[in-house]
Amino acid sequence: MEKITPRIDLAFKKIFGVEENKDLLISLINATVSPEDQVCDVTLLNPYNAKSFRSDKLSILDVKAVGETGKIFNIEIQITNEADYDKRALYYWAKLYTDQLKAAQHYSTLNKAIGIHILNFTSIPDSKKYHNVFHITEKESGMPYFSDLELHTVELVKFSNDPNEDLSSLLKKVKNELDIWIAFLTRHDLLKDNLPEAIATDSLKKALHVLDTMKFTDEERMAYEDHLKWLRIEANTIEKFQKEAKEKGRQEVKIEIAKTMLEKGYAIDDIVLLTGLSTAEIKEIM
Repeated sequence: MEKITPRIDLAFKKIFGVEENKDLLISLINATVSPEDQVCDVTLLNPYNAKSFRSDKLSILDVKAVGETGKIFNIEIQITNEADYDKRALYYWAKLYTDQLKAAQHYSTLNKAIGIHILNFTSIPDSKKYHNVFHITEKESGMPYFSDLELHTVELVKFSNDPNEDLSSLLKKVKNELDIWIAFLTRHDLLKDNLPEAIATDSLKKALHVLDTMKFTDEERMAYEDHLKWLRIEANTIEKFQKEAKEKGRQEVKIEIAKTMLEKGYAIDDIVLLTGLSTAEIKEIM
């Protein structure tokens, strides 16, 4: 079996969703959230269990944890851009929030719920930032109203999407703790044998060691390889689309590519980028 990548959700949860690696989860959370939401300790609500995951390529292996002040966190890495992902993200946040309330408890007992969605695709084409934070605010003034809702999107491909990128180029993009974690998730292969001192935090060194020594049962290995195969199919499909459009450049090819991408649930902006068709042409195809 080839080297394991932390972008596959099963490996991600084996790194961040076990009791012995809670320090790594705390580091990832604190690198993502604002200063007022930092945690010193967390309790795992759904620790990794090799017998509990499903082998389906789209299974959800999220990490749920509660901080010492009662704030709840849900961290999920998503392999593929399935249809209506944004609605599912909001649904899972709402469930995370409402599940706190037990029978006969008052609404005042509800704590802030923070969703952190690490995505292996572009979800927000209108933003160049790889990390975006969403709240409920007043439309004109931007005044925050409902402080208990917070959703983070972390789009890995906006940070590093070049398989030929070298270590020097990667390091130029690392400015903070979250950048370090995203460098680990996207290009751990560049870091494991030659970790630069500038980013060699204790957490990163431990994460690289955990990844390097990770072992799977037969069932886990089969599930991991199924997930990895799905990730590669998605990447190869996009590469094929781009190559065909570039080499042939025919309108018929572009239309066929657009039809296929629409069937697979790609956003219109992504189809425009990959095919060169206009938004109007794609809407006409729809």
